[in-house]
Amino acid sequence: MKVAYFTESLPPNTDGVVKTLCHLINTLEDNKVDFRFYSPVKPDNSFTWNEHVYKVPAVPFFLYKDYKMGLPYFNGIFSKLDEYRPDMIHIVSPTLLGLYGLNYAHSRNIPVVTSYHTHFVSYFSYFGLSGLEKVGWNFLQWFHNRCLKTYVPSPSACQELETRGIQNVELWQRGIELDRFSPSLRNNELKSAIGVDEDCPVLLFVGRLINHKDLNDLVDAHHLLNAQGFKYKIVIVGDGPMRNELEQKLPQAHFTGYQYGQDLARWYASSDVFVFPSTTETFGNVILEAFASGIPAVGVAKGGVADIINHGRDGLIAKPNDPVDFAKQISYFLSHPDERYQYGRIARETAKTYSWKAINTRLLQSYENVIRASESVEFNPEIYN
Repeated sequence: MKVAYFTESLPPNTDGVVKTLCHLINTLEDNKVDFRFYSPVKPDNSFTWNEHVYKVPAVPFFLYKDYKMGLPYFNGIFSKLDEYRPDMIHIVSPTLLGLYGLNYAHSRNIPVVTSYHTHFVSYFSYFGLSGLEKVGWNFLQWFHNRCLKTYVPSPSACQELETRGIQNVELWQRGIELDRFSPSLRNNELKSAIGVDEDCPVLLFVGRLINHKDLNDLVDAHHLLNAQGFKYKIVIVGDGPMRNELEQKLPQAHFTGYQYGQDLARWYASSDVFVFPSTTETFGNVILEAFASGIPAVGVAKGGVADIINHGRDGLIAKPNDPVDFAKQISYFLSHPDERYQYGRIARETAKTYSWKAINTRLLQSYENVIRASESVEFNPEIYN
């Protein structure tokens, strides 16, 4: 099986899509699947598979300058693809690069699938572009329905897309590396280094510091908890355009910037509660990372996060965009340290049920089914209009 991927998300970027694709690559290599990536970013030589990446021209993404948008129409990818002769095209995002891959697949009668990773349309309101949401969903419906499958990371995201008229949706969840994230990495010296003692709870956030993570809800919840006299320390791991604003609003919090590898894993294991107010997640990889590290999470009842957290067992779920309820759920863990420990123990057990190998092996089986099905019928892109 030969698969060509079109994506803007590869290392050195570090978001959830990148992590997902890196784990998929491991499974592709383990199963001796031939693959190529067409992308505006190319990993360095520390990634042994970087020779499988064909770099395309790009410009900065207008909503987030740290990301690039591929411009594939200027360097003849068609000939490269014709030489490669893929059995399948997998489009990761409905960008110009993704449209190029879609058009190529239809022109060569190659089965094409896509995956849904990010609620891009829901971001419009955070940038003052809420008037574009209807147009955005109409485009997504058109795009996804011209593919044979849309792989989606969570049941709630599946339901959302089906409600929006997107067909042939199939679950492709996310996994976790239990050997990388572990309670055994807890290191109280990290607490000492930021000026708190072992008994002071650390509330951890990990992610991009950008407005669609609803971080102002965390700020408001902090002010409510502070007014009630709770003692704790907030640690923010990550970076982004909101960092300066957050440093002003949370002057007592500790900001680490981006963390990687064991440094990141130690912050998870050395914290006490993971706090994540985002309403725009399709899955929530960071929740699994926290669970694998043995700490409970407080999330909200919107998006993929609520599909992972089992309220009252391994974490707590607050009302979305409700800082008062978010603070209430956090306060339970601050007031009940023994319960916090029990929730964290169960959270680790929850994480054990998410195996990357099993999840991605099922994806490859789905690929094979799509290819076999497409061989038995004449591919007609018009039926996906």
